[in-house]
Amino acid sequence: MKTTVINSLENFSGTVLIPVFETGIKNLIPIKFGEISIPSSVFYGKKDSSYLTEQDGNLYLFIGLGKIIDFKALQTIFRRIAFKEKDTFTHDVSLFLPEAFTEEQVEAAVSGLFLGTYNLGHYKTKEAHPFLNPDFELKILSSNNFSESITKAVKIANAQLETFALVDLPPNKITPKYLANWAKDKGNELGFDVKIIGLEEAIQQNLGAFVAVGKGSEKEPQFVIMNYVPKNAEKNLKHVGLVGKGITFDTGGLNIKTAGMVHMKCDMAGGAAVLGAMHLIADLQLPVKVTAIVPCAENAVDNQAFLPSDVIYSYSGNSIEIIDTDAEGRLVLADGISYLIKNYNPEYLIDVATLTGSSVATFGYECAALFSNNETISKDLQQTGESIGERLWPLPLWDCYKNDIESEIADVKNFSGKPVAGAISAAKFLEFFTKEHPAWSHLDIAGVAFIDDEFAKTKHATAFGVHLLTKFIEKL
Repeated sequence: MKTTVINSLENFSGTVLIPVFETGIKNLIPIKFGEISIPSSVFYGKKDSSYLTEQDGNLYLFIGLGKIIDFKALQTIFRRIAFKEKDTFTHDVSLFLPEAFTEEQVEAAVSGLFLGTYNLGHYKTKEAHPFLNPDFELKILSSNNFSESITKAVKIANAQLETFALVDLPPNKITPKYLANWAKDKGNELGFDVKIIGLEEAIQQNLGAFVAVGKGSEKEPQFVIMNYVPKNAEKNLKHVGLVGKGITFDTGGLNIKTAGMVHMKCDMAGGAAVLGAMHLIADLQLPVKVTAIVPCAENAVDNQAFLPSDVIYSYSGNSIEIIDTDAEGRLVLADGISYLIKNYNPEYLIDVATLTGSSVATFGYECAALFSNNETISKDLQQTGESIGERLWPLPLWDCYKNDIESEIADVKNFSGKPVAGAISAAKFLEFFTKEHPAWSHLDIAGVAFIDDEFAKTKHATAFGVHLLTKFIEKL
């Protein structure tokens, strides 16, 4: 996907996209663009409205933005245009950027256009979106120099599109080995180191919780470790650690799921968010050191599967009583968190996971649950998410919830067994393995990673977390 800046529409032939801020239905001054004049009674820039006209062989699509618009709404409007109006696109497409646009609004509009090329029908015979033609270049018409914002927007969209596919493709395609190879390929392409720990080495390294979850599947688990250091790195770089849950399919194990299993290909969306964030961080060459771990495994059922009431040992050396094999995500995260702290000791630590139905029951599909032992970081994550439409809201980590994970036979148990406070008890379980790391945050994205919306007929990926993690790290 390429872009090029043009100074005028002279000699241009094609479709012109013109965003318009709302004026008012009774406004006496018409909307004007070049020689085109549209009376307010016909179009006045109302949010989500549009007006298509033709002049001298060119198509002009006016896009209403409303009076005030946030990043997510603007991105969605342009994604909708690219997704639903592609039949109006000729070989050449030009996007006009108003002088009033900020750099963030340019990012939202351009990234939205490219996100609109995504089609869930990966295995369908279909015609490619015009933007995906190898010869296509989006012409940017602007009197301001937005070149950096445009380049960044394309990179944001590329990383999110990759993440869409990782989550939406079926589990017989997206296996632990596939994710490991994806990470290695991206590392080679974008310049970060990747180490893969397979089953035998994981056993030798005492990654017991990770091994327990993956041993019921014929698909070998893969413990993916990525290290990014920017080129020409300065000393004393801030160091961020990321951990993402990479359960490529979750049957529930022997506590087999009785509903909703068809959607469990999305149980690696936290891992996909971390993979996508590493893609974007390296592509943007952010001046921060990042170490990311994605424990990838399939929680399946066979005669090797771990059992309810088993006691296993984690990488930290602590014992875990297995109350529910469907509470497996926190097990692989526990080993990921412990491994990251022991071997890399990052200054900041964030884990991301589609962890609990409890978070969905609390927040629905509007925001993710945020847990943190650091109020400053919690607020920064919230503000970052709010600025791009990836909302977070904090829940408590009070000590009174420790009882939910206390075991009589082991150091800790993996499930409270209670029908209440599930997201909190899961977070308390993870907190146990952070060894009081002073800057840890946990994002439970179960309700926002895989949703219903206007861009497909079935549930599909949102890439929640890719932009959020990257932008948070960028601001450090």
